[in-house]
This record gives sequence, C-alpha cells and structure tokens, in this order.
Amino acid sequence: MARAASGQNITGTVFLATLLLWMVSVLFVILINKRGKLLSVVGGFCFYQFANWVIRSWVSKDPLLVNTCVSLLHSSITSASVIFILANELIRTGSNKMFEHSELVENAWPWAYPALCFSCGYFAYDQLDMLHYRLYSGWIPSILVHHLLLLVCFTLALYRNVTINYLILTLICELHSIFLHTRKVRRMAGIRNAKSKKVKAEWVLNWITFIVARLASHILITIKLITDSSKFEKGVELPLALFGMAGMNLLNIFLGIDLFKAYMTETKSQHHE
Repeated sequence: MARAASGQNITGTVFLATLLLWMVSVLFVILINKRGKLLSVVGGFCFYQFANWVIRSWVSKDPLLVNTCVSLLHSSITSASVIFILANELIRTGSNKMFEHSELVENAWPWAYPALCFSCGYFAYDQLDMLHYRLYSGWIPSILVHHLLLLVCFTLALYRNVTINYLILTLICELHSIFLHTRKVRRMAGIRNAKSKKVKAEWVLNWITFIVARLASHILITIKLITDSSKFEKGVELPLALFGMAGMNLLNIFLGIDLFKAYMTETKSQHHE
C-alpha cells in the first residue's frame, strides 16, 4: 500500500514538472516572442478552470464528477468547433483542395488556430486537475501520457505554425469522447440499467463514434502522413507527426479493449440481477 502511494507520488511529481515546464514555455513565447495569438491557450485554460469552479460550487464537490462534467463540456465544444471548421472549409474550397498536403501542413483553415489553442488550454487544465485530485492510477497512467503527448504535439505545431489542419482532424475523436463522458456521468448518477433504451442507444453511439470518429479517423490520418511522407521538408514535422499518431493509435487500442470490458461487465451484471 505504501509502495503504491510512493509510486503515485513519483508519477505525480514527474508529470507536474513537465506541465510546469510547458506553462513556462508558453508564457515565454507569448511575452518574450510576442506571440499574442497563443493567448487563446491561456483563455482555454482559464475558461475550463472557471467551468470547474461553477460545477464545484453549484452541482457537486466530487472531484471525479466535476472533472468528468468539464471534460464533457470540452468534448461538446471541440466537436462543434471541428464540425464547423470542416463544414466551412468544405463549402469554401471543396474537398479536393482542403485535403491537399500543402493545405494540411502549411496553412490553417479559418478558426483552426484559435480552436487548437483553446483545446490545448483544456488539456493543460485537465492535466493539472487530475494531478491535484489524483484522478489517475498506476505508475504510467494512460490519461496523463495522452495529455502530455497532445500538449507536446499541439504546442510545437502552434509555435511553428505547421500541421494545424492535421491536428484539427485528430480532434474529430472528441465526438466519441462525448459518449465516453456521458456514460461516466450516467453511471455516477446511478443510472446503470443496461436494458434501458437510453443506455442501449448510448452504447450504440459509443461504439459507432469510437470506430468512425476515433479509430478510423486516426488510422486514415496516419495513412495520409505515410503516403505524403516524401512531400515533407526535412525537419521534425514528419517524425513528430508519425510519433504522435503512433502514440494515439496505440492508446486507441487500449481504449477499445477497456471499452469492450466495460460493455461486457455492464451487460453481464444486468443479466445477474
């Protein structure tokens, strides 16, 4: 027990140190390099921290429930933003141009840069909230690794102003996150009847969005990167993008396994009742 607590302390310290380094880096670039556009990162962090305070003050004091509700808010806002950005660009330029290599790597669709900044601010907030309330388990928690991976990839892209559109495409997975967080809130609220039509519909949408919005979209992005690898200039963009997508695809596999286990547990427990 003591060893487990000690291991969790070490894990928390390491991830908190990386988060503080990230914060110093962002503030340095904003203040010293005068990159005012990155203020949306700070705005995102403050917005979701404020949402946390509102939910904690008016809904519940439970750290896990508060964190999940804020995560649900982020998934909803980000999904709506990504759909708006993609639909707007589809109408503006058409599907052929918007998915060209140069468009995905060198340009940023309207609203894509601030949307990515705002979402980056959320991942920093969520990392800090989970570390503060210890909403993780294990020596190498997948959720903390996931957030660290996204913060590194997103921030470097924002600093260099490259692959912004690629990263917006990766955020399509937030559509699936809506149903992940909905299920979590639903179970914390005590609604666990697997035979309920609403619960069954939730699971159907959960699986559809997992396969389409998360698994398939990330695989297609990876294939696109590999196919266009010869078009990248020499530098860190391609290796970083491939490393990031490899990490995301691996985490998606683990998430799919956990989702399947949760589905089987929920349906079996209902049969026994």
